Amino acid sequence: MMNMFNLATKNTAWHRKISIVLLSRRNGADRKFSTSKSAAIFDRFKSKPSNPKDFGKYSIVKPGNVSPQLIVPDHILKPPYAETAKPPYPPKEIEIHDDDSILSIYSACKLAKRVLHWIGTKLEVGMTTDEIDKLVHNKILANNAYPSPLNYLGFPKSVCTSINNVACHGIPDDRPLEDGDIINIDITVYFDGHHGDCSETFLIGNVDEKGRELVAIARKCLDEAIAGCANYETFSNIGNIIENIAKMNGYDVVPAFAGHGIGKYFHGPPDILHCRNNCSGTMKTGMIFTIEPIITPGSREVEIQEDGWTAIMVDNARTAQFEETILVCPTRATILTSLE
Repeated sequence: MMNMFNLATKNTAWHRKISIVLLSRRNGADRKFSTSKSAAIFDRFKSKPSNPKDFGKYSIVKPGNVSPQLIVPDHILKPPYAETAKPPYPPKEIEIHDDDSILSIYSACKLAKRVLHWIGTKLEVGMTTDEIDKLVHNKILANNAYPSPLNYLGFPKSVCTSINNVACHGIPDDRPLEDGDIINIDITVYFDGHHGDCSETFLIGNVDEKGRELVAIARKCLDEAIAGCANYETFSNIGNIIENIAKMNGYDVVPAFAGHGIGKYFHGPPDILHCRNNCSGTMKTGMIFTIEPIITPGSREVEIQEDGWTAIMVDNARTAQFEETILVCPTRATILTSLE
């Protein structure tokens, strides 16, 4: 689950212009950063093609009916926001994790990836995203963990499911998966007092060539970005690598969402931009954070729906995303969410 940009309007939620700035959603407080890429004015009322043929063959997704929030039994260790929806403040500075903290986060990350891999084997045409949510919820509980998204700042479900033109933070609902869909499933677990976070974009049935290529490039962007991480490397290198690869292959990066530090807190510093940027800061051994770029063949612009979470591409282009949680080591990065 990503940090998201604040969609700040001058008058109402439907004002014609919006300004997008980086927002770390910590304890309900806005912490904003301005960069050459993240501060921009976009036109929300650009025409939305009902069937953007240039982007391939797929169905346009709109938010559906959402069922009641699922219950977590008392014996499961819960994060501080489970009842209040308000997470506590994370550290002000980027945390350098000790061996015990690294081991705990690693355990949470391995569990998150196992659940993600498991749900990937269950996907089929006709399954609703609400059914996905219930399966994931119960699987996490069966492993004595808590589904981190549940009630985080009021998020109503245990997993994010983002299909086709939904860029991020899709809320599971009653829409059945269709032949040709691509779906990102974003799973975070709270286990032994620490969070572990990962996501993957899955192909449903017979996905067209453009869809398969989009997913492959999204994976390549993440893999190359991780390969560029090491002690004393700049954080800006991550976004520069991702956008360079995306552009070289005819794609773009959605800049409205960022990776984040993670540990006992769900979201903390550093904020990882996935587009070209000049942000200061260098990686140091012992830092742990997520990298989770969203790649699209169309516009970079998103529109947040009335539910306050679902981010839909303004031009209805598809997006693909992969996410890993990594540990910075002296000469490379270790993927804590790897099953290898």
